[in-house]
Amino acid sequence: MSDRTGKLSLPDIADMAHRGQPIVMVTAYDAPSARLADEAGVDIVLVGDSAGTTVLGGQSTVPVTMDEMLVYTRAVSRGTHRALVVADMPFGSYQVSEERAVESAIRFVKEAGADAVKLEGAGRTLTRISGIREAGIAVMGHVGLTPQSATVLGGYKAQGRTAAAGRRLVEEARALERAGCFSVVLEAIPAAVAARITAALHVPTIGIGAGASCSGQVLVWHDLLGLLPGPAPRFVKQYADVGATIREALETYVHEVRTGRFPEERHTYGMPDAEREQFEKSAELAPPHRSRK
Repeated sequence: MSDRTGKLSLPDIADMAHRGQPIVMVTAYDAPSARLADEAGVDIVLVGDSAGTTVLGGQSTVPVTMDEMLVYTRAVSRGTHRALVVADMPFGSYQVSEERAVESAIRFVKEAGADAVKLEGAGRTLTRISGIREAGIAVMGHVGLTPQSATVLGGYKAQGRTAAAGRRLVEEARALERAGCFSVVLEAIPAAVAARITAALHVPTIGIGAGASCSGQVLVWHDLLGLLPGPAPRFVKQYADVGATIREALETYVHEVRTGRFPEERHTYGMPDAEREQFEKSAELAPPHRSRK
């Protein structure tokens, strides 16, 4: 059950997975988006470092800074009431040392109101996760395609497509669970591998391009709403073409301003006649310098 404020808890998320109720997660970056996701019944809002590409217009997530992620996370926290807020720890905020990782995680909780943080990969990340957990902060893991290390992985492509690579992903996910992760994101891996990982773990899995056997699914706000140009990744289902709607609205606005159709009388403010007359007779007013056709 959620707490008295209606906020979902980590046990709620675990219970959903245990009961076979799919968990819904969406990646968003601002208060209005978070509010809409919350109202729609989304269970977890992930403040992804994918903001580096979707919001900031970069080519990868690597340049995203802690300060930028704190701003996005704070905004999302303000927009949610029911959903859990999970903050992506950006590149450089946890790789250097366990101390840096713990300090960064604390900032997300203390300064931005996050309920949990997410780290990519296993390996050395495992000690970072343990340290953050010891500080009393919940951690979500992430295996498969991990964008922060895409260059090492050979680019933005599916992982675990050989038997050996699939087994390695299973072991990495198990290691993340042992380190204390309350959930693990599985990105761009074969459905069979994701199904095996989900069966092997006691904690929920959240899939993105990992098939229907995961405990839940996540999509990026801009992908599912059609806000980005160009083809979407294979695993994306676009539920609306909001980008086209926005563009059409802006084109109409441009047309109406340029043709004098906006603003109309109903969009303007008036003043009492006596005050207007006094205002217009004021000697202090400079004469009009241009005419409006």
